[in-house]
Amino acid sequence: MNDKQKVLVFGEVLFDCFSAGEQVLGGAPFNVAWHLQALGHQPQFISRVGEDELGEEIKAAMTLWGMNKTALQIDPIHPTGQVQINLINGEPQYTITPDCAYDFIAADEFSNLPETGILYHGSLGLRNKVSRNAFMQLARKPELSIFLDVNLRSPWWQKEQLHEWIKQARWVKLNLDELQKLGYCSKDIKQEMSNFQTQYQLDLLIVTRGEAGAIVRSDDGAFNTLTPEPVTDIVDTVGAGDAFSAVFIHGLVSGWSVNHTLEIAQQFASQVVGLRGATSTDPAFYQDFIN
Repeated sequence: MNDKQKVLVFGEVLFDCFSAGEQVLGGAPFNVAWHLQALGHQPQFISRVGEDELGEEIKAAMTLWGMNKTALQIDPIHPTGQVQINLINGEPQYTITPDCAYDFIAADEFSNLPETGILYHGSLGLRNKVSRNAFMQLARKPELSIFLDVNLRSPWWQKEQLHEWIKQARWVKLNLDELQKLGYCSKDIKQEMSNFQTQYQLDLLIVTRGEAGAIVRSDDGAFNTLTPEPVTDIVDTVGAGDAFSAVFIHGLVSGWSVNHTLEIAQQFASQVVGLRGATSTDPAFYQDFIN
């Protein structure tokens, strides 16, 4: 990879609605695209919003942040996505609204998308057949390397479909709980990671473990492990994994070593848990990581 590589980000953009009444712009792919923009990239964000007030807010936020809106579709029928979030013992519990605009991303509205680079996606954004078919059209481009960020949100996933998406990917990130839900559940995490990576022939498998840190296995069998410093100022953990993914993609494009990428990604994720929601509108928040 090099700094001229294009990054395409496919999937949901929505509002996280907290029980206290706050509404925060989010969605894992949107969060990743937002962070990548701040880190000096110009990602092509492929999604769909409703022809409604929340959709207008999303377009305005993207404009202010300097993001490319050419692949953001407008849906005259379906509403902009929303998720209700309740924090239970500090951990977010999600209630995701069905049949949102991002479920209907239309392949026939694609125009002038890059043919090469990195294509990031999660699993939630493929829950509906319409968006799923649009993604599959993109994924057939041979010069796009896929970064899959597994986000298992019940009841919006099926193991058989996820198996197919993993097979398409070059890099996969998931958390320990998700690894276990996919059937890799013995106490020997490294052995299970080896089994997973060998089965799917991945360049990198990234497993995050919250405050215990992350483990990365490369295709040569090498493991990189990092346990972060304890974080005391935690507002919520919403979007910490998205922050980690964004910096990991930044590292891939920039040609960083796995160990260095892991270190910076973990530092950034630890900083994001001090926010309400997943992103910041303050450029200074990103400055240390740009430097």
